[in-house]
Amino acid sequence: MHHQIIGSPLAGIGLKRGSWIVVAVLLGVLLGPLAQRVLGSDVEDVEIAVNLARLLQAGRAVISSSQALINDPDRGDKGLTGDVVLAAAMEKYRKLTGVSPASIDPASREGRLLQAEMASIKEVMDDNQALINEKGSGFKGFIPATFARLVTERLQEKIGDVAEIKVTAPPNLVRNRKSRPDDWEKSIIESKFLTPGWPRGQLFWQLATSKGREAFRVMVPEYYSASCLSCHGPKKGEMDITGYPKEGASEGDLGGVISITLFRSSG
Repeated sequence: MHHQIIGSPLAGIGLKRGSWIVVAVLLGVLLGPLAQRVLGSDVEDVEIAVNLARLLQAGRAVISSSQALINDPDRGDKGLTGDVVLAAAMEKYRKLTGVSPASIDPASREGRLLQAEMASIKEVMDDNQALINEKGSGFKGFIPATFARLVTERLQEKIGDVAEIKVTAPPNLVRNRKSRPDDWEKSIIESKFLTPGWPRGQLFWQLATSKGREAFRVMVPEYYSASCLSCHGPKKGEMDITGYPKEGASEGDLGGVISITLFRSSG
């Protein structure tokens, strides 16, 4: 049995801690009778998953807006330390949600996961300072997708026994084999997100299994913006700056999915 929740309205309201009554009312408006099945721990899991995705997106946005600086061959120290990038990502998150991720009780489940994600962002940036600050070289290859993959891999090392985050995509769009969707992710992408009737921005969640364990799994679809098309747009087959053939995508096409797994059984 699966349950769905409208992603765009929920993702944009900036929920505060302890707002489950508000969430339940909102879900009632959006889902009608289905809301009765999206209560308690399920609602909490949805919010935790979405907020983990939001923080990753915030960090990725910082890297995206810093590409010209990162690839400047004439400048050495770019000032993009782990502390600087993390602070910028946290501010983007705060503007979206109204809450700083650092303010969430670190003893809570959500707080522990967000603390681990913040630490992963900082560590990835600090580990790549030599590459980012290399003078004399232009394109560094430290693009948003690379940043996101490195952060989720570092996060896996920290919290992989309780949660996982992966940025994946339809199989034909995956450029790094590490990002391939598993069978469950692939089935949701193909049967939900790629179907003509699927509402843009609607996420999907389901109680399922992952690695033999019961898990609450959430899929957050992402779509190509205009800035993505320099690498993923026309002309299909033409090599982009990273050395991959362009997909020939259009703005608004499904470009990827953030997949969040919250394990419910002990590892």
